[in-house]
Amino acid sequence: MQKYLLLILWLFALSAGQAQSQNASISGKVTSPNGQTLELLTVALEGTVLGTNTNAAGEFTINNIKPGSYTLRVGGIGYKAVRQPVTLNAGDNLNLRFTVDPSTSSLDEVVVSASRSVETLDETPASVHVLDSRTLQVQSQISSDLSNILANTVPGLAINSNTTSNVGQTLRGRNALVMVDGIPQSTPLRNGSRDVRTIDPAAIERVEVVKGATAVYGNGADGGLINYITKQPNTSKPFSAYTSITGTGNLFHADETLGGRVSQQFTGKIKDFDYVASGTYEKTGVMRDGDGEVISPVYGLGETNMYNGFAKAGYNFSSDHRVEAMYNYFGSRQSSDYVIQEGVYGVSPSIGVKGEVQGEPEGTKYNHNAQLRYIGKNLFLNTDLELSTYLQSFYTVYGYTPYFEGGGQSTIKSAKNGVRLNLNTPFSISSDLTGSVVYGADYLNDETSQPLVDGRTWVPEMDLKNLAPYAQLQLNILQHLNFKAGYRFDNVSVNVDDFQQLVLASGAGGDYVQGGKLKFNASTFNAGLRYTALEYFKPFVSYSQGFSMIDVGRYVRSAKEDFISQMDLEPVIVNNYEAGFHSQVGIASFSGAYFISTSKLGANLIANEAGAYEIERAPERVEGFEALVDLFLSDKVTLGANASYSEGKADINNNDDYNDSEDKYLSSLRIAPFKFTSYLNLNPVSNLSLNLQWVYSGARDRFEPNAKGGYTSGQGPVEAFDVFNLAASYQATEKLSLNLGVENLLDKAYYLPQAYWYGRNDNFTRANGARFQLGAAYKW
Repeated sequence: MQKYLLLILWLFALSAGQAQSQNASISGKVTSPNGQTLELLTVALEGTVLGTNTNAAGEFTINNIKPGSYTLRVGGIGYKAVRQPVTLNAGDNLNLRFTVDPSTSSLDEVVVSASRSVETLDETPASVHVLDSRTLQVQSQISSDLSNILANTVPGLAINSNTTSNVGQTLRGRNALVMVDGIPQSTPLRNGSRDVRTIDPAAIERVEVVKGATAVYGNGADGGLINYITKQPNTSKPFSAYTSITGTGNLFHADETLGGRVSQQFTGKIKDFDYVASGTYEKTGVMRDGDGEVISPVYGLGETNMYNGFAKAGYNFSSDHRVEAMYNYFGSRQSSDYVIQEGVYGVSPSIGVKGEVQGEPEGTKYNHNAQLRYIGKNLFLNTDLELSTYLQSFYTVYGYTPYFEGGGQSTIKSAKNGVRLNLNTPFSISSDLTGSVVYGADYLNDETSQPLVDGRTWVPEMDLKNLAPYAQLQLNILQHLNFKAGYRFDNVSVNVDDFQQLVLASGAGGDYVQGGKLKFNASTFNAGLRYTALEYFKPFVSYSQGFSMIDVGRYVRSAKEDFISQMDLEPVIVNNYEAGFHSQVGIASFSGAYFISTSKLGANLIANEAGAYEIERAPERVEGFEALVDLFLSDKVTLGANASYSEGKADINNNDDYNDSEDKYLSSLRIAPFKFTSYLNLNPVSNLSLNLQWVYSGARDRFEPNAKGGYTSGQGPVEAFDVFNLAASYQATEKLSLNLGVENLLDKAYYLPQAYWYGRNDNFTRANGARFQLGAAYKW
């Protein structure tokens, strides 16, 4: 595949090479109505691959434009989009100035993850939440942990655990597929719950969260998807750089908590070549709670060394042909002098005390992602084509445990490679009926295993192959009615080798299991409608399906069947029904959605009396709502809030009634309590920005104690908490900014939901006390 791609690129290069000197360019500057320069707004020529972001001085440059007529678009979250027709002749160098007005509406924002084609939120009949570069920058001042950043900003996503694990951090009560530039990070064959924290925020341009079941990218998105879109080059100059240095630690009880973070980025454009590269290193000290106790080091974020290296380079053969390569490395290992001292569930927390840590450092040893992508515009019948090939190599190490005979540490190794072909053909039947068809195919090969560090096999290598053709139809009817419908067919096979089960400390295991080949198909469909004529009320309705396979590795490692091929691995097909709206009334922006999510088969993890998890395959139903409001009071004051709630049950007796005595609530491993977050943005003077955030997580108590008087994992009663966070930034000069972030500003000693719902002494740990990040950033 790669050699054919390179041949195509070479032919395009030969045909385009002589035309470069006759192309035109556009440069300019973007300001607010009061004359303030605006950074990181998107400037693009619609219908082409040419675009850039404004720099710190609000300036932009787009080179290598073929002569012709275009529409230049300037916009971004927080500002109304401006479009201007331009006509360029050979050799023109057009200079423009734009003034863009603030806006509380985000519907002008361009997204790609919802349908694998460029569209605005205004056109999308689905719930999509975008964390733009400004939001990421503010939230990263408070915490560099992506699990924390997403939990504090995305309605419908569960609260994080303050560990390396994202167990229980579901989206609308179901799985979320995590991706980096569309490359899957999740390991569905053996779900290790390490997929959210697999890249550093410094390498991310924006995050697009599609909520509700979606099959756009395949397996694992029965609750939605989270796509980390990596940094884009600054094409306004040949070279620019950004340096950030930050000190971290606890505001109070600071002993051993001090750490630091340094990040360096280079970016630019030289003729038709553009690039961006960054490197980040962070070392954390001991993490302490609000009472000054060392937080349990088990899967902890304290005493951790994190490395992230990122590079992206692109070459424009012409305005219609581009090739781009991306690579990202992430690693995070803990080297702690502390061991756990168990507390008493519901009474006193588990803490860290000085001791000798057994085994090798816990954490993600490496996560490599690489992608080569070709983008072609107007190839035939005005069709755009995107062809990409990618790979991911992931290896993470878990903590030492006596669970195995003689003790040991488990790991997860996963190697993925894939090819994606995506075509987009627009059409116009009349001025009142236009649209496009997006179609193509995906191929994925995923090899995942779970060995111990010492080489013993817990889960043998599982080899998945998945081929999936798909098509999406989008219609724009009478200019204000957007209809979308699509279909995807996934053909999946999994090969498992013969293996001998690992012997456990209890004496169980040791059986020989004959491998085999597992096969299944998954057909998924979606349809949606959004009406956009009225600014004060833009409703949408949608029906979408997604699928996920059960955790095959968890099934295999304790298989009772002699033949793997006899296992029931029928996928979970989820149906998501949703209705929502967006309203813009004066200074206020409102949006809301109500959803119902059903599946005939579940894959709920249920802990038995021994604490081991088993898979329950009963029908499930989850429903809930999300609501958001933003108020743009002035250019100095903005405030907003969002709320989300969901509840779910399993139909144990499978009679389509979820209220029988046999039926039961889904555990808190799946269903998060009510969440409410609010923020206040202040710009008292032009150079100073303040952001105060309040996060509230409610209570959830759905289960009775078990026969032993304790709680089965996932069923412990969750208590409410609330916390304040602060981010402040001062622009000392045009190039130098000073930043301060404080997590848990009031230094509360509180517990996150996971501490309660686990129902165990060892997991009853507190969250961070008041923790600061103080630093400076320089653009040069």
